[in-house]
Amino acid sequence: MSDYYEVLGVPRDATAEQIKKAYRRLAMKYHPDVADDPASAEKFKEVGEAYTVLSDQQKRQMYDLGGDPMHAGGGPGGMGGFGFPGGAAGFDVGGLFDAMFGGQGQRGPRSRVRKGQDALVRLSLNLAEAAFGVTKPVLVETAVVCPSCSGRGAADGSEPVTCSTCHGQGDVQAVQRSFLGDIRTVQPCPTCRGYGTVIPHPCGECSGEGRVRSTRTINVKIPAGVSTGNRVHLDSQGEVGPGGGPAGDLYVELAVNPHPVFKRDGDNLEMVAKLPMTAAALGTEVWLDTIDAETEGAPEEDAKVRLEVPSGTQSGTRLVLQGRGVPRLRGAGRGDLGVTLLVQTPTSLDETQRDLLRQLAAERDETRPAATVDHGHKGFFSRLKDAFDG
Repeated sequence: MSDYYEVLGVPRDATAEQIKKAYRRLAMKYHPDVADDPASAEKFKEVGEAYTVLSDQQKRQMYDLGGDPMHAGGGPGGMGGFGFPGGAAGFDVGGLFDAMFGGQGQRGPRSRVRKGQDALVRLSLNLAEAAFGVTKPVLVETAVVCPSCSGRGAADGSEPVTCSTCHGQGDVQAVQRSFLGDIRTVQPCPTCRGYGTVIPHPCGECSGEGRVRSTRTINVKIPAGVSTGNRVHLDSQGEVGPGGGPAGDLYVELAVNPHPVFKRDGDNLEMVAKLPMTAAALGTEVWLDTIDAETEGAPEEDAKVRLEVPSGTQSGTRLVLQGRGVPRLRGAGRGDLGVTLLVQTPTSLDETQRDLLRQLAAERDETRPAATVDHGHKGFFSRLKDAFDG
């Protein structure tokens, strides 16, 4: 009989963790699928035998006292191969891989009750709703607890029973022959699918799942200042899990529809206002509807804003109204409202109006003006594009 401590290269007072680490290292080194040396298979078997003894407290105690733990009671024929009961040469693959890779065996029945998945729905908003927040109903189709069996999965008067194949263990052993001996693997029970119980009379409404599909309406509170792509997170409003398990979360992804007047740039808003040529020349003030006007019950002072237009304003001039944009999602205050002015030239003039314009042109010596090119500044269309493109 080999010196098992020497085989694993550990002292006689080695801890269980030291033995496990030594075995893991040597098993990886001598495993036939890794090592090229033909003698590796025999060495791998010897290492496995040493680990089988030293990792078992009773076998190790018998070995330390001079007994032969590989044979029941120290006598011949009681155990064989790697020292497993019944004279069958072999080893438990689950234990081997746990030792080699530090895994924790997933043994025993698994619960029918599991947490549900998260759900995602999409919601469209208009600009005012996104700017100031709103509470909107959202139609959600998800799994909910079965109302008939309350998540148990069994019909009325019926209960799950212990699986006769695995006897409630949830897994069964399979044995395969190999040159190393019998290899035992553990796999989920095919009868109960690893649950350890079977439902002889499933619920007729959910077919034993404990949940059913249902459409429900949830009121979702949208905070002020959201934009396209933002998500609202609702705890435990997603899919109910199998067996009536806890629900996952619900995510509401937002999309803000384009507005016919305002264009959003972050927390700022941009708009174009048309202005008569005379008003631009003389200067004036105009009242503009704000985005606040589209919210129900908005005060008059918020629904409209006064814009002072200085005399001589040119087409493409951009004026800024501070604090008239979108409320900031994570912070105080609001963005600004940028107003790009589009000066309109009159197209329908009567004779009196024409005479007045001729007099003005003569007075300003502009009856035959020469066109000039401004090389130092962007043109009107460039400025207008900048105002909308940011």
